Amino acid sequence: MEAVSGVGVLDKASLLLEVMERGPASLAELVARTGLKRPTVYRLATALERLRLVARDRRGRFVLGPRLGDMAVEAGRDRLVDAAGPVLRALRDCMGVSARLYRRHGDLRVCVAAASGSGTGEEVPLGAAMPMTSGSAAQALVAWESPESLYLSLRGARYTAATLACVRRQGWAQTVGTQEWETVSVAAPVRGPGNRVVAAVCVSGPVSRLTPSPGREHGAVVIDAAVQLGAGLAR
Repeated sequence: MEAVSGVGVLDKASLLLEVMERGPASLAELVARTGLKRPTVYRLATALERLRLVARDRRGRFVLGPRLGDMAVEAGRDRLVDAAGPVLRALRDCMGVSARLYRRHGDLRVCVAAASGSGTGEEVPLGAAMPMTSGSAAQALVAWESPESLYLSLRGARYTAATLACVRRQGWAQTVGTQEWETVSVAAPVRGPGNRVVAAVCVSGPVSRLTPSPGREHGAVVIDAAVQLGAGLAR
């Protein structure tokens, strides 16, 4: 094994992760591809598993763990906010409504970037935190979670599992007021490394501007903006 860091155990762990980058691998495959002894591979792989740097698939094979995805998301956070400004301003100028970027923090969604439109009838300041129980941005943030997480997210929510199924099928979420003066909104997920949903782009404004069917009318534009931001994280 060629030394990279000069620290033997780190170089061996890195070698195992490189194999897993190419896809799931059994213990025997890790041994064969790395040339390391079986007890060493087993000891390192299980240690990495305890650190969530490695996980197991349904067949018991070793795969890259969720912590690596968490790290990648954190590394891309500042880039995402920096890139959001021009994209949100373009949405605002094109549609004449407010455009915002939300991230999830536990049971809250936080506005981390915004381009407010004039005369939209609503103000959501930068840094504002709102519950995950309502709103199109909340739906876009939770719709692609695991079944276990979805179950927890639906507790006390104003949307249902059927609503989230529609969000997954359409690629966008919407909220629609019942009165002409009320605010409506459309949101779409921003995906980061590993296709994980890391944020949501949301446009909102009065019914008179976004129409009573905002998703059908404007969902594609919002999805395009979200895809543009996600593509920037992959560079």
